[in-house]
Amino acid sequence: MIKLEETFTPTRREFCACCSKAAGLLALGTVTGCGGSPTGPSDNAQSLPSVTSTVSGRTVSVSMAAGSPLASTGGMAVTQSSLGAFLLTRTGATSVTVLTAVCTHEGCSITGFSGPQFVCPCHGSTFSTSGTVVKGPANRPLTSFAAQVNGDIATFTA
Repeated sequence: MIKLEETFTPTRREFCACCSKAAGLLALGTVTGCGGSPTGPSDNAQSLPSVTSTVSGRTVSVSMAAGSPLASTGGMAVTQSSLGAFLLTRTGATSVTVLTAVCTHEGCSITGFSGPQFVCPCHGSTFSTSGTVVKGPANRPLTSFAAQVNGDIATFTA
């Protein structure tokens, strides 16, 4: 004997709940990604050049010799070490600023810049080379580290 399957007839409540879920999913599919929102990343951000660093204990050392993006005032770079990622800006002949490369909004790694500002690739927060927030959604500055320059080597403790 062949058993016929019963057909499902939803109640009005089940039908409305199903339609609401479908409408919600369709709406999510039409939401513009981060790049098109007012808090999206800048389209003109350039990738920061990367420089190598060495670590001894908690001290990070970075070469700023000729050929390095940090060789002249205004140069910007990112370095990745065992202690984390850091943003560096050469601010003078004997000075450099060092900031964490972790955005204070949602913890994304900052890898780009636009003009004299660091740009978070996730939601477009921008930070000055001193770490202050220029444009949100981030609302806290980047952590800064005191740095010393000795010849063409910058050192800081992380």
